[in-house]
Amino acid sequence: MKKILFVLAFACCVLAMSAQETIKVKYKGNKPTISDFAEAIFASIANDDECEINESLNAMANSYALHKKGMALPADSKLTIDQKNGYIVYETRYEEHLLRVEMCYWNDADQKHKLFAYSVTSFANGVYSPGQYDGVSTYRYTNATKAMTWQHNDLHGVDNNANHVSYELPRTGKDITAKTWLKNGTVKRKTIKWNGHNFK
Repeated sequence: MKKILFVLAFACCVLAMSAQETIKVKYKGNKPTISDFAEAIFASIANDDECEINESLNAMANSYALHKKGMALPADSKLTIDQKNGYIVYETRYEEHLLRVEMCYWNDADQKHKLFAYSVTSFANGVYSPGQYDGVSTYRYTNATKAMTWQHNDLHGVDNNANHVSYELPRTGKDITAKTWLKNGTVKRKTIKWNGHNFK
């Protein structure tokens, strides 16, 4: 019975997120920064009255709020904001566990849209150990409306639902690195290239 209730609660969360047609991105200046995209995501979570959608993003949001106030983060947490390269990474450790959340965005070749993504990756003793929220989520931002729409987690053709595959978003360059973690301990790397519209 508990398992059924959990499944129903999780479904509620997914439906609540997918029901959000748009997320407004507030910014000053000519265009949004990576911080503006991050704050829009954090605000959408804070305003969700249905349920806790993503504990990983909540943890990142709390550290981001401390950073913005000029306060120290917990000793086991680290937040790096690279405005120039449009990249943020948050890491927190607990014993042998490491949670890593990355955010970045790409400019579309049509100059009318951007693709924003965040990636959640969990490790145990240095080995990929996917948790409930692991994977990549993408949003399509439209310059004209200053809003972004959830892209159904398909990463424009990248299969982020495959078992034992983790992703590294680019701090420099435009390509994503996919790592397949095999049972024998081998890790295979694959570069997924951005072509201006999607990934190949």
